Amino acid sequence: MISQFFILSQRGDSIVFRDYRGEVPKGSAEIFFRKVKFWKDDGEGDAPPVFNADGVNYFHVKDAGLLFVATTRVNVSPSLALELLRRIARVVKDYLGVLSEDALRKNFVLVYELLDQIIDFGYVQTTSTEVLKSYVFNEPVVVDSSQLGPAGIFMAKRMPVTTITKSVVANERGGRKREEIFVDIIEKMSVTFSSSGYILTSEIDGTIQLKSYLTGNPEIRLALNEEVGIGRGGESIYDYGSSLGSGAVILDDCNFHESVHLDSFDVDRTLTLVPTDGEFPVMNYRITQEFKPPFCINALIEEAGPFKAEVTIKVRADFPSSIIADKILVQIPLPTYTTRVSFELEPGTVGNTTNFTEANKRMEWGLKKIVGGSEHTLHAKLTFSQESHGNITKEAGPVSMTFTIPMFNASRLQVKYLHITKKSKSYNPYRWVRYVTHSNSYVARL
Repeated sequence: MISQFFILSQRGDSIVFRDYRGEVPKGSAEIFFRKVKFWKDDGEGDAPPVFNADGVNYFHVKDAGLLFVATTRVNVSPSLALELLRRIARVVKDYLGVLSEDALRKNFVLVYELLDQIIDFGYVQTTSTEVLKSYVFNEPVVVDSSQLGPAGIFMAKRMPVTTITKSVVANERGGRKREEIFVDIIEKMSVTFSSSGYILTSEIDGTIQLKSYLTGNPEIRLALNEEVGIGRGGESIYDYGSSLGSGAVILDDCNFHESVHLDSFDVDRTLTLVPTDGEFPVMNYRITQEFKPPFCINALIEEAGPFKAEVTIKVRADFPSSIIADKILVQIPLPTYTTRVSFELEPGTVGNTTNFTEANKRMEWGLKKIVGGSEHTLHAKLTFSQESHGNITKEAGPVSMTFTIPMFNASRLQVKYLHITKKSKSYNPYRWVRYVTHSNSYVARL
């Protein structure tokens, strides 16, 4: 049971606000945003997804730069509240085609109508896009695809921009609906390197997501690698070849959407299902066995005098040159007595940014893109207000890295084919398959 639900922009503006029970003060949105903002400014990192302030429990998730927040005074399961927020975000995206502040403002009537059907007096009724289609009849206002922002840039490189902003309920011009289906293999990677560059821990959390624009909900068959194994008894999948090559893929565990039939999965690794409207995860999986990380990070910090030190960070891209990573950010916490940092980039470097945040003593290095097979180096000179006394490696680090790599997956899990039951001989819908890897926790010790 929740008391309030609201959506905030990056500036803290309240775009959508619904008070279901009147138990929480009206100024909760402002209180929440102030708490989250100062949490980061105080140098403690991002605010946790769940926290309590003045007797009010706040739950929030961030999606496409927007904050989806729920409040309550009662003891609600955090996992239940966070899952509800994610599903609301997914339903809104299904209807509007894209999650953005502009899309929400142009479709606020539709969004409020959805919220009234999803939640009644604080209790969840349904989060199914297919069920909601029977009760919500407003057509969404189409948002100009040029206003997508950074979130949709890498998608636009691989598929038509119009597909990104398509609503699952709206027809195209002329009243016709384009028959197509999208499959995304999204992996979040967690890797920890030792100071000498060896891998200490590694894990992949992956999801196969499906979004269908097929009329009549025909049955589909989605085939994975036949070499997929489940359980830790399999062989290592460590390989220096392409991530899209052949070989065994060992999953520690996995789970499937309720609509998936597994009759032939043990035989030929084929998933059979009738896709519902909207976007949903077909399969979630986890891999902790050995795999080749896409980046190798080497960091070194050395004293250069009683009040000085030098930092060298090298990043090497260990994936094919045909693949390009983007939105790369390397961060390293520095000793608390650091007063100044001067940076030195490689000659001819374009699109790199460097920054030293004095409030939380953190050094940042941003790279616009990294081509596979390339290596990049950053040198930085530190100035201290006191002597380090030889403990500098204990007071700095570890190095953390965030990135996105389109059309790459380290696990090498593949969709071999996507078969759709034909209604007629001329029925041939468009099929799109996309791979993308994100960093979850990519850390190197000094």
